[in-house]
Amino acid sequence: MGEPQVVERAAQPYAAIGRSVTMAQLGEVLPPLNARVADWLDEHGGRISGPPFWRYRVIDMERELRVDVGFPTETVLDGDDEVSTGELPAGRYVDVVHHGHPDTLVGATADLLAWAEAQGLVFDRHDGPDGDVWESRLEFYLTDPDDEPDLGAWDTELAFKLA
Repeated sequence: MGEPQVVERAAQPYAAIGRSVTMAQLGEVLPPLNARVADWLDEHGGRISGPPFWRYRVIDMERELRVDVGFPTETVLDGDDEVSTGELPAGRYVDVVHHGHPDTLVGATADLLAWAEAQGLVFDRHDGPDGDVWESRLEFYLTDPDDEPDLGAWDTELAFKLA
């Protein structure tokens, strides 16, 4: 894991498909949704402005995770029944780039959470009936699998919004 930083992020338009999945389903269910969102953007005249992301909205490691899978876009678009649109919120975030296999992100996330706690930082999250509810907990997949088939060489940016 790289060196974590506190950064200011501007609001970012996006398009995404949301799903509720278990931890075991993440790697199987979510990656094909990126392709579907990219196709939807092509069909609706949307322009991708950054790497694909997964946005964790609600996390209950024992049961389900509610995750949005999508892309930042140049402008806010009108969503539909399949694809939601809006803006990722502006604000202060804890940000770090992890170099390694996506399967190691759980450990990298734990390290980032421990670092933030040691700094006295508080995340924009609260306990809900279905688990931890996050304002914005993002994973940006910076490495294109077509360019780098070795998953161990991937870079993933973690960006968690602070309160």
